[in-house]
Amino acid sequence: MFSRASDEGSMTRAYRGTVSDETKVRLAASFDRAADVYERARPEYPAEAVDWLVPTGARTVLDLGAGTGKLTRALVARGLEVIAVDPSPKMLEQLTASLPGATVHEGTAEDIPLADASVDAVLVAQAWHWVDQDVALPSVARVLKPGGTLALVWNLRDESVPWVARLTEAMHHATAETFLAGDNIRRGPFGPIETAVFEWAMEFDRASLVELLESRSYYITAPQAEQAQLVANVHALLDTDPALVGRDSYTMPYRTLCFRMRLAE
Repeated sequence: MFSRASDEGSMTRAYRGTVSDETKVRLAASFDRAADVYERARPEYPAEAVDWLVPTGARTVLDLGAGTGKLTRALVARGLEVIAVDPSPKMLEQLTASLPGATVHEGTAEDIPLADASVDAVLVAQAWHWVDQDVALPSVARVLKPGGTLALVWNLRDESVPWVARLTEAMHHATAETFLAGDNIRRGPFGPIETAVFEWAMEFDRASLVELLESRSYYITAPQAEQAQLVANVHALLDTDPALVGRDSYTMPYRTLCFRMRLAE
């Protein structure tokens, strides 16, 4: 199912919370420790969302914060020339395992290791909430060709479904959900923000739901005792929640939030 939001903030106002910059830096650095779990547990991106994100006529695109390559693979499959950049060596190892010969660089949104005006679009999947936007926006603008597109995307569980909201409480809220608590996406040198939402679902079993928890930065950085408590929370929910008891699989509803903005010609 596809729906489009007409104003820039309408998709984000349902998500509430705050997080300090210091905490963001610590959490963002954690994924290098759990790249394999991240690759197994996190969902891909709906084809319709990827089609919406990539501007017509784009040929060379940067997957910024590419991680294990979940978006990279979809872009390569569309015949695009894709450059993947991420600060985590272990995440990039996962990416190159599934895409041998991929063009990859270690780097950050604040200091992109590409030449000026070298790409038609910069796509950022599940990662823009980690960046310093005041530095990253001019960095992205530098590597984009005139009229190029910056596109951002997040997969978020649909917490309007009661059992999904209870699962989030059991796991602890994610930094992405916190970032999307308000109108936090800045434009910098870019034009108006266009938005779209894509609704879909993914099947999980008990083990993969636990791995979904284990792929989250809050869990990765938590003390061992707290990690154990979080896992116990998920098992307790699955064993006691009336909507979940006795099930072998769980259909997780997702909302994929998409944003795009163009650089001036």
